[in-house]
Amino acid sequence: MAANNTNGNGSVLKFGLPKGSLQDATISLFARAGWKLRQHHRNYFPDVNDKALKCNLCRVQEIPRYVADGTLDLGLTGRDWLHETGCDKDVEVISDLVYSKVSNRPARWVLAVAGDSPYKRPEDLAGKKIATELMNFTREYFDNAGIPVQVEYSWGATEAKVVEGLADAVVEVTETGTTIKAHGLRIIAELMQSNAQLIANPEALKDPVKRKKIEQIDMLLHGALDAESMVGLKMNVPEDRIPAILDELPAITAPTVANLWNKDWVSVEIIVNESVVRDLIPKLVDLGAKGIIEYSLNKII
Repeated sequence: MAANNTNGNGSVLKFGLPKGSLQDATISLFARAGWKLRQHHRNYFPDVNDKALKCNLCRVQEIPRYVADGTLDLGLTGRDWLHETGCDKDVEVISDLVYSKVSNRPARWVLAVAGDSPYKRPEDLAGKKIATELMNFTREYFDNAGIPVQVEYSWGATEAKVVEGLADAVVEVTETGTTIKAHGLRIIAELMQSNAQLIANPEALKDPVKRKKIEQIDMLLHGALDAESMVGLKMNVPEDRIPAILDELPAITAPTVANLWNKDWVSVEIIVNESVVRDLIPKLVDLGAKGIIEYSLNKII
C-alpha cells in the first residue's frame, strides 16, 4: 500500500481500485470521467494524470478493510464484499455506482443446484453442503431462514463444485446466468443484488482537501455513467418547422435553439437516449431537418 503523501496540491488521496474482473471496466469509466490510468506490467500502482491521487489496484474483497483501517482513503468495492467483511460500519458509503464487466446492471448472488437435482427451494437443502466465496453472508442467509446447512469456502471454480460432487449447491455471483447454465446448473433463488460502491475512510472525509477531491471524483464518475446511454444530436431546421420538430424530440432537457446566419433556419441541439436515435432521425428528416449530426458524450453533469 502507498504511504501517506502530500504535495503542493495538498493531501494526496490514496484510492483503491478493483483489479480482476472489474479492472478494465473501471479503467474505462475513469477515462471517461477524466482520469487516465496507465498500468505497468505486474505492477499494482498505475500512473494517473492527477498529482492529487495515488491509485492502488487491490482485490475487491480487500478494499473494504484497507479503507476501514485508513491504509486507503477511498475505494471502489462491491456492496457484497463490504457486507461480507463486516466493514460496513467502519466506512462511509459515498454512493452507488452501477456498472460491471459486461453490463450496467447489478450483479446477483444466486443459489444454484444441479439441473437434474430434486432441489427446488432453499428449504430443500436442509442438511446439505453449500460451496461459496461469500461465506459470512451465506451463513447469515440460511441462519435467518432457519435452514441448517454446511457452508464451505470455495477457492474458485465454484460452479464446478456441484458437477464434481463436492457440494450439493453453490452460492455464486452472476450477471446474466450464462456461466451457471453452461455448467448444467439451475438457479433456485436470488439471495442478494450487488453493485460497485464508492467508500471512504471517515478520517479522510474530515480533511477538507480530501473531501473536496472525493466529491469531485463522485460527481464525475456519475456523470460518465449517466452519459453511457446518451448521445447528442445537432441539426439545422427551417424556422417554420420548429413546432413540429420540437414535438418529436424526447430530450432530457429543453432543446437548445439558436438562430443561424440565414434567418429562415435555426440550429437545434438536444441530448437523447441512444436507443431512440434510429427511429428519431428518419422522422426529423421527414419534418425538414438537415445536416443532422450525432455525437457521443463522455459526461452528463
